[in-house]
Amino acid sequence: MAEIGSPHILVVDDDDRLRDLLKRYLGENGFMVTVARDAAEARARLEGLEFDLLVIDVLMPGERGVDLAKSLRDRGMKVPIMMLTALSETDDRIAGLEAGADDYLAKPFEPRELVLRIEAILRRYSVRPETGDIPEKAVSEVAFGDFRFDMDRMVLQRGGEHVYLTTAEQDLLVALAGRTGQTTTREQLFDLTGGSGSADPAASRSIDVQVTRLRRKLEDDPKQPRYLQTVRGRGYVLYTD
Repeated sequence: MAEIGSPHILVVDDDDRLRDLLKRYLGENGFMVTVARDAAEARARLEGLEFDLLVIDVLMPGERGVDLAKSLRDRGMKVPIMMLTALSETDDRIAGLEAGADDYLAKPFEPRELVLRIEAILRRYSVRPETGDIPEKAVSEVAFGDFRFDMDRMVLQRGGEHVYLTTAEQDLLVALAGRTGQTTTREQLFDLTGGSGSADPAASRSIDVQVTRLRRKLEDDPKQPRYLQTVRGRGYVLYTD
């Protein structure tokens, strides 16, 4: 059962049965859980409470979950977001990533898988940028321009200031930073970031989406990148010079 100080999860889903099931199951696995039935109720919860992670359904009456996630990111909210979707289409999964989601899980799913994915995301955020609780000596670090990326802690800094990355962006930057100066294909990046079935055309599209998002955070001019460059017909490369 949840205790004081346990991670606080906001579940946003219009399905009463699923919402109640997730509240009970996540609570039994040590999380504090607050629920909302739609985007409007979620916004009201977010006004008065702080959360460690949001679980948002993609399809809801009124404002869709993807639109809610994008709106929160546009406002600068950095809380991790897990999207739930009954949709298996590539475009819908990519839309969630473009909106700033850290991960997505297709319905129907095993509740235990949701717990494991939540725990993995929270581990990534266990070092809060706002606390300054970062090791003085990074074990594995890549530097480029004003940026410093601690590959062990998944923490990116620019001129000493923390740069927020989603889990997907962290995984992509780790894959690229581990091969600086070397071209990595989209299929390789898909596999290195935890994907499977790299022959699926969706692999290339999802990597392209994440590269575009990451460039916005790394480059002064994303259309003329200095660090994260495209190698035409082959893939991507991260330059540190």
